[in-house]
Amino acid sequence: MPKLRTVMVVAGAALLARRALRRRVRSSPLWPMPALETPISGQPRSRALTLLVTGHEHIADGVVQLRLEGHDLPRWEPGAHLDLVLPSGLVRQYSLCGDPEDTSSYTVAARLVEDGRGGSREVHEQVREGMELEVRGPRNRFPLTKAPRHAFVAGGIGITPILPMLRALTAQDADWRLLYGGRSRASMPFLEEIGKLGGDRVTVVAEDEAGLPDLDAWLGELPEDTAVYCCGPEGLMAAVEERVPHVHMERFTPKSKSATGGSFEVELRRSRRVVTVSEDSTVLAAVRAELPGTAYSCEQGFCGTCQQRVLEGEVDHRDELLTDAERDDSMLICVSRARGGRLVLDM
Repeated sequence: MPKLRTVMVVAGAALLARRALRRRVRSSPLWPMPALETPISGQPRSRALTLLVTGHEHIADGVVQLRLEGHDLPRWEPGAHLDLVLPSGLVRQYSLCGDPEDTSSYTVAARLVEDGRGGSREVHEQVREGMELEVRGPRNRFPLTKAPRHAFVAGGIGITPILPMLRALTAQDADWRLLYGGRSRASMPFLEEIGKLGGDRVTVVAEDEAGLPDLDAWLGELPEDTAVYCCGPEGLMAAVEERVPHVHMERFTPKSKSATGGSFEVELRRSRRVVTVSEDSTVLAAVRAELPGTAYSCEQGFCGTCQQRVLEGEVDHRDELLTDAERDDSMLICVSRARGGRLVLDM
């Protein structure tokens, strides 16, 4: 009997400890937590870090810069970005614009999007110095490649992934030039630093002063061996892409391709259920109607929270995140669809 009482006491203490831990987690500003960003294949895409917000500064009209501090942070290269898990649980992507050699902090900047989905407003109005935020990354879909010369087209906040590239190329005494456009000079971050870096290599076009940039004239002057990079509003990137077929681009909003399409069936193998995805809906919406606890966040194919393993069927991949290897056996169910009439997911 004494041994039985001891076991019962230990078990009761463990239960109380688990309940206390749940209360602490649920009171955290990061609750509810989205799914950890680990590919279904089992190979981690990036580890999650908890960093302290030590800077929240307005650096241009409608633009705030965040400084996030930690210890022994992973190094990164120009063009990399972080996933920020905001206090509400939303996940948003922001380009790193600080010093890649600084392993004690990361710097990102965010423009307020008045008609957006809430992430940028949360960064501006709810994130404060002294808060802790979870971040994932860094990851780089927009690396700076070797070339005889480089040319950059940036629109507004699209300057953030390009700025570290300009610093690196300047340090190498490389050949580069920049076309930087925005609504007004007051709304364009980092103008002073860019002017010091580039001098007459930089062309600034403020819309309220000179209208839209003349892309034909500026791009038409580039030698054929120039590597062209572009980041900014979708309209600007589409216009550059029309003129430079092999341009390097960074997108944080979906391309014009819609997440809707023809209807199809999805079998949820482990749940023993079959759902129908209508023409104007998504796999995520159909799955959550049956499995409400299915994790998701961005609903735009960027964050990876909704990634699921595909057991059968051909996928029409429409995300901006997965590697070719990951696409062999998984999909982001918020935007991608079936290329045929049926998919089987490991859910």
